[in-house]
Amino acid sequence: MKIHEYQGKEILRQFGVPVPRGIAAFTVQEAVEAAQKLGGPVWVVKAQIHAGGRGKGGGVKVAKSIDQVRELAGQILGMQLVTHQTGPQGQKVRRLYIEDGADIQKEYYVSVVTDRATQKVAIIASSEGGMDIEEVAAHTPDKIVKIFVDPLTGLTDAQARQLAEGIGMTGHTVDQAVTLLQNLYRCYMETDASLVEINPLNRDSQGNLIALDAKFNFDSNALFRHPEIVALRDLDEEDPAEIEASKFDLAYISLDGNIGCLVNGAGLAMATMDTIKLFGGEPANFLDVGGGATAEKVTEAFKIMLKNPNVKAILVNIFGGIMRCDVIATGVITACKAVNLNVPLVVRMKGTNEDLGKKMLAESGLPIISADTMAEAAQKVVAAVAGR
Repeated sequence: MKIHEYQGKEILRQFGVPVPRGIAAFTVQEAVEAAQKLGGPVWVVKAQIHAGGRGKGGGVKVAKSIDQVRELAGQILGMQLVTHQTGPQGQKVRRLYIEDGADIQKEYYVSVVTDRATQKVAIIASSEGGMDIEEVAAHTPDKIVKIFVDPLTGLTDAQARQLAEGIGMTGHTVDQAVTLLQNLYRCYMETDASLVEINPLNRDSQGNLIALDAKFNFDSNALFRHPEIVALRDLDEEDPAEIEASKFDLAYISLDGNIGCLVNGAGLAMATMDTIKLFGGEPANFLDVGGGATAEKVTEAFKIMLKNPNVKAILVNIFGGIMRCDVIATGVITACKAVNLNVPLVVRMKGTNEDLGKKMLAESGLPIISADTMAEAAQKVVAAVAGR
């Protein structure tokens, strides 16, 4: 789950990380009133969408008068903001954040993520803030510093100081950074975040640090512990199909291809998509129905996939371990009849009650294409899309 910048900054503030004053606005008039309340003389008008690169896309502008705030708010609010993270279709701007202008002297990058390889928390920092960290990693990897924190001991003063000095901080800024990094680490752990990123972290002319942006991702499996974070969810920023899938406990992510995928198990789903691509196809979605899928869940999964007008064929790939193949067969047959399926359907099943499941599909009277291996299934569904 993601949240907006202004929501992330409020969380940072609660954990003692310094952030500029700012007020969220949903209309041009609210933006003007926010600027008047903040007092200026310089304001930053920021589009609020769940994507990076807003500045490059024209979604972050500096205003030096109330009239300019009104003008920029009118331009940005309602625009279809296109960034490298939104894709070509962009994202409609429905919220703004009006923030105090900043005294920018030096910009840094800081993020906190979990490193599964070391089973520790990685804190990543760079002297090259304000840029895409991927660009820094690709062209100047020596300017990225990482430390790994043992969750049992937490971030020590020595580690935080090593990180601050490693990205070129000096003097009392280092002392500030130690406190800020420790608060950031505590924020990450206590909110069950999967990512906290500040880009840029600004040092002003007095050597003081302040977070000029905030990006949070949260572990969806831990949200039951954080109703206050769930309340920040903005459904307008999420794919309607993914929202619908979550109601039925289906793990669904939309992709750009034209072959719908229904699989049980995340690893098998990834392998299925890879195999489709290997044989020249493009998956339209990731969809994991889980180990306890019922006929009802399979029917809903089909409905969600077929709402995508780009889907030209469907591949069902099931390994019957916990899940029985006959149950999936029942679900597939029920779904085909319920949605009046009119695109080619390839089904590959292996495991518990495999023969019974295949027999049920064969006797259903439905035009289902059967396959024995994953490679065969992928080849058949790609051929079906091509009309061969």
